[in-house]
Amino acid sequence: MRICLRKRLKPPSWNPCITTSLSVFAALCLGAVLFLWVQVNPITAYFEILKGAFGSLYNFSEVLVRASPLILCGLSVALAGNMQIWNIGAEGQLVMGGVAGAGLALFFTSYLPQTLIIPLMILAGFMGGALWGLIPGILRARLQVNEIISSLMLNYVAILWLEHLYFGPWRDPAGRGFPGTAMFEEAAWFPRFFGTRIHLGLPIGLVAAATIWFLLSYAHWGYQIRVAGASPGAARYAQINIARNIIWVMFLSGGLAGLAGICETAGIHYRLQQGLAVGNGYMGIVMAWLGKLRPGYIVLISILLGGLMVGGDQVQITLRVPSAIGLVLQGAILFCVLGAQVFQEYELHIQKG
Repeated sequence: MRICLRKRLKPPSWNPCITTSLSVFAALCLGAVLFLWVQVNPITAYFEILKGAFGSLYNFSEVLVRASPLILCGLSVALAGNMQIWNIGAEGQLVMGGVAGAGLALFFTSYLPQTLIIPLMILAGFMGGALWGLIPGILRARLQVNEIISSLMLNYVAILWLEHLYFGPWRDPAGRGFPGTAMFEEAAWFPRFFGTRIHLGLPIGLVAAATIWFLLSYAHWGYQIRVAGASPGAARYAQINIARNIIWVMFLSGGLAGLAGICETAGIHYRLQQGLAVGNGYMGIVMAWLGKLRPGYIVLISILLGGLMVGGDQVQITLRVPSAIGLVLQGAILFCVLGAQVFQEYELHIQKG
């Protein structure tokens, strides 16, 4: 007798929300075991997580700050994913977006009208990520190079280039030897809202999500993307230029991740320094898949994961648990939810023999 997974021919009879809810409950049970292991009451720990994430306006504002780059990186991966193109390079594209926008802020602000500085920084950030995403796009479209490998390898090139700049030629001469560029002029700082750290990156992410949703749902180009992803043979029969669309998808996908980079640089740090490449690009892959490549779901899940990050910091401080607890809890939830999606698409099949 052999047990295997078989692709479902029709959707499961139960509501997928039930599976997702049970998977989250299973993850919370795993987290409870973990908290008991470190001698912490799980109920108290989960209460502190909720309180830390949503217990006050300031706490919730920090959740939105954490969610802003996740939204843009999730959209970046999802846009390419709708064409069955796997952009694993959002981390490097984020970095290059931050570098391009920082370069404009550091060296060109004195030559530009103040009203144009922030719009041009946003454009520079988009173009920095877009051109970096264009490289694996062209390699895939013209030479059939696997975009997973090429985009992943370019992450390391971008991060090393970033470190070279703030350790070397762009290092602040008045920084007393600490790595990092000089602070941007105040005209290059993204505005913050409501007396919190919520910056321009959040509305940019929401506008980007609405735009991607509209393009994929109603625009002719979005229809071509979805057809090419669902059936390349049908796309070729319909005379859809697959190679050209791959290039455009990777260009726009990289640009979205680049926006996340300049939003972090000009909205949080006000300089180029360590802390830009902290894994938001890789988390965008998780956001895209948990959100089923749908922009609205990606926004919601990014906010929830941002809440888990902020709440994890809170429980670490108040209950003095190890810092890895929050990361393990995030991993447990993501693993269980992704596992639930497998059982929504596949069923157990028992073969006798």
